[in-house]
Amino acid sequence: MAEQPPWTQPRLPFEPLRGVSDDELEAIHKASLRVLAETGIDFLDEIARRQLVDVGCQVDGDRVRFDPDLVMHLVSTAPAEFTMHAPSPARNLHMGGNVLTYTSVASPPFVTGLGRDRRDGNRDDYRNLIKLGQVLNAVHTVAGYPVEPMDLHPSVRHLYATHDMLTLSDKVPFVYSLSRQRNLDAIEMTRIARGADHDAMDVEPSLYSVINASTPLRYDTVMLHGIQEMSARNQCIVITPFTLAGAMAPVTVPGALVLQNAEALAGIAYTQVVRAGAPVIYGGFTSNVDMRSGAPAFGTPEYWKACLIGGQLARRYRVPYRSSNVNASNSVDAQSAYESVIALWGAVMGGVNLLLHGAGWLEGGLLTSYEKMVIDADLLNMVTAMLEPVVIDDAALAVEAIAEVGPAGHFFGTQHTQERYATEHFQPMVSSWTNFEAWDEGGRVEAHQRAEALARILVDAHQEPPMATDRRAALDEFVERRVAEGGVETDY
Repeated sequence: MAEQPPWTQPRLPFEPLRGVSDDELEAIHKASLRVLAETGIDFLDEIARRQLVDVGCQVDGDRVRFDPDLVMHLVSTAPAEFTMHAPSPARNLHMGGNVLTYTSVASPPFVTGLGRDRRDGNRDDYRNLIKLGQVLNAVHTVAGYPVEPMDLHPSVRHLYATHDMLTLSDKVPFVYSLSRQRNLDAIEMTRIARGADHDAMDVEPSLYSVINASTPLRYDTVMLHGIQEMSARNQCIVITPFTLAGAMAPVTVPGALVLQNAEALAGIAYTQVVRAGAPVIYGGFTSNVDMRSGAPAFGTPEYWKACLIGGQLARRYRVPYRSSNVNASNSVDAQSAYESVIALWGAVMGGVNLLLHGAGWLEGGLLTSYEKMVIDADLLNMVTAMLEPVVIDDAALAVEAIAEVGPAGHFFGTQHTQERYATEHFQPMVSSWTNFEAWDEGGRVEAHQRAEALARILVDAHQEPPMATDRRAALDEFVERRVAEGGVETDY
């Protein structure tokens, strides 16, 4: 198996890039507050509306209007940094500051790879992709189901899928906020897997959930229930408006960001209404659509700009920032690579803390690819290597080595090179840095073919992480009991 860099969270060693001036950022901020005060936002849950009335919001039917000072007071109670506690303490994650977290792809309904064409999501591929994410050191955590296991009935899917997540991986888990009971089940299963008591869970965030606004200007019932259950128990919420310029948001980047920011501020504020100090992350997902077809476009210049400005807004409010590695390509091709690199650079240079869909995303989020996950892991490792500070000392300046070689020589055999050969430069898993003749002799194996072979090796290399016998027995019993009870109610 190819060597990997060690599992570590990188840090941004320089100031994030700003997309707009301070005055321009303030204009977006004030416009967002104006939207919340004048137009307002719909909250489709009676409990949420009552809570918001109690803290001073104006409510008319479903519509909630926020006083600007109230919004800023509530947002100010959110933590700037916090720790996510994994089933294995060695996998704990620091969220916020200058620290980056990479996740695997989440939520596509289809999967491709390992020599097979595009197919419906299923439990076998789901389990294999969890294994792949566990083995890849570039993946710090899942961000949901790496593919939807659609062969599991929705009433019990979350039970089996969370059980797989907690037994095949020891990294921080995730729960979809699709009903109160699903949240409660996942919280309890995570507590059991960690061996934590209820008091510990109340002070140690241990799993997270993404809450999407139904853009424009609406939070639906199940999303609000997710905030109520997770934030009340001090678990992490990632508030993420889904703002596509020209479709669900104004066609201009500033207009789309005003809407994104208004929805994000309302969601963050509500987490703090539920519980002041509950961990929450500002999510940016503003891109644009292809106005010829209406299809979402990713890895675009507009997405890049929105990543940078989204990071500025999150830093203004002193909360961690979420962005994504996304592309709109239907296959592992040049388009998927260059759009991912653009998305990555927008996120990283924008000061991202939580990079969702970091590895494996294709087809605008409809398709998971084993090969793309491996290739993206290489990209993430490259980013991590780039972020390592450059150490400048006498040895690194290499004046003696330059004198030793002199004019017209080479440095391959010098002691200076040999001492640093294995550690000084990034070594990729997938890339083939050979000349044409060597590549031609080897059968012209393309990058996606190398990635397919490597994906098989990595999945086969998976070893189930250890879990105390009593914890495993309790986890198995919980799932068996909840399945016997029927899981959650569904319409089908």
